[in-house]
Parts: sequence; C-alpha cells; structure tokens
Amino acid sequence: MRGASKESLARAQEALAGVAVSEELGTELFSVARLLDSNGALRRALTDPARSTAGRTGLVGQLFSGKISAQALEILTAAVAGRWVSSRDLGNALDQLGVEADIAAADGRRKLDEVEDELFRLDRVLAVERELSDKLSDRNIPLAARQELLHGLLQGKADPVTVRLAERAVDGRGRSLAASLRSYQVAAAARRNASIATVRVAADLTEAERTRLSEALGRQYGRDIQLNVIVDPKVVGGVRVDIGDEVIDGTIAARLDEAQRRIAG
Repeated sequence: MRGASKESLARAQEALAGVAVSEELGTELFSVARLLDSNGALRRALTDPARSTAGRTGLVGQLFSGKISAQALEILTAAVAGRWVSSRDLGNALDQLGVEADIAAADGRRKLDEVEDELFRLDRVLAVERELSDKLSDRNIPLAARQELLHGLLQGKADPVTVRLAERAVDGRGRSLAASLRSYQVAAAARRNASIATVRVAADLTEAERTRLSEALGRQYGRDIQLNVIVDPKVVGGVRVDIGDEVIDGTIAARLDEAQRRIAG
C-alpha cells in the first residue's frame, strides 16, 4: 500500500494493538474483507472521501453493530475513518489485519513459533506435492470443497491458527496459495520483530550451524533472523540465503555458473 492507504492501515493496526484479541477476531475481519470484495457499493460508500468521517463510521455502526464483536467493530471503525487510495485497499487492509489478529492470538498462547514452523512445513509440502497444490488452487473446484480438503489434512495435526490461515490461503483473495502462505510467515516473523531468511543447502544444517548462521545474519542486518532451511540437491555445496529482495549466494553451483560465464565470455 502507498500514501494515505499506508497511513490508514497503520492507524488500524494501532487499534488492533489496543484490543483484547480473541480466537475469532481474525476470522471476523476476514469475513468483512470478503463482504467488501463482493459488494462494490458498500466498499465505495465506506471509502468515499466526499462522505464525512462521521458519515462513514456511522454507517459501520448501523450495518455491523451487534453482528461482529466489539473488538472487530472498533478496528473496522478505525479503518473506515482513514483515507484509502483505492476502495479495494480497505478490504486488503482488513485481510492483513485479520492475519495479524490470528498471529497475535497464537502469540498470546505462546504458540507463535509452532504456527510459523507449521506454515513453513505446509509451504514445503505443497511445493513437492504438486497434484495436491494444483487441486487446492483450482478455481473450478468450489472454495468450500478445497478448504474442506485442507481442513481434513491439518485438523488435529496443526494449531487451530495454522488451520485457519491455511484455509484462508486457499481463498487467496487474488494471491496464489504459495504467496499467501509466505506472507503469513512474514507476518509471524514481524510479530517477533524478526526477518525470515530462506536458506538453501545440499544437506541439512545442525542446530549449532543454524544458530551460528542466524546470529551472523542478525549481526549483519541488525535484527533477529528466523531461518527457513530448504535442503536442495541442486545447491551442490555451500549456502544460498534469501532475505527479502537480497540474495547471498555462496554455493558451489553459483561459483561454477560464474566460472562458465567467464569462460564463455
């Protein structure tokens, strides 16, 4: 998001930080985001800059009071009070706030690390099990059926927050399943003021090696680093680290590629 939308999201995040987060709050906010996706007239009414702030927030009270929790109503009211560059930015913000509410709920139960790890492992499973990933991403299959499939795979094997977020990733709201899962991992890391480093190696790292690498990256970037380690035979040897848009490639494969380019050129 940019400009006024970014500022409005920040104010809504402050409202989220000020409420008691329940297990249902994230689902409520996501449901409102989906409602705005399907109702253009309502979306425009709640983001119309020509309508006064009191008019927009008053409409929220009329439509949602008693239908969502007091906490969800407070956050929605704070969001609608802001200015949005695009009417769809409001729904996108509520989606993001819903994810952050679920992450906060997991953190409140001291399950944040578990949820983050489960989301990463699910991401890796779907990267390997292409048939399953394709089925979950197939828009020709009803959304409810795809979510039920994923629910059946995870129920009883993952934290309830992981299950909810995974089901929401199947919906996607315009993003791919993989992109949604990775954005949720980033949100979980941000909750701990950390960044995610995706580490690709030919053989798995020991706990001591993971600790040393995490600490070294933490010193370099000035913040905590959460490692997501992927064992990839294509690496050959060494380590490739992706942090956001930055890449640190110390693999043998990369050095061989560089040598071949020099020979060719």
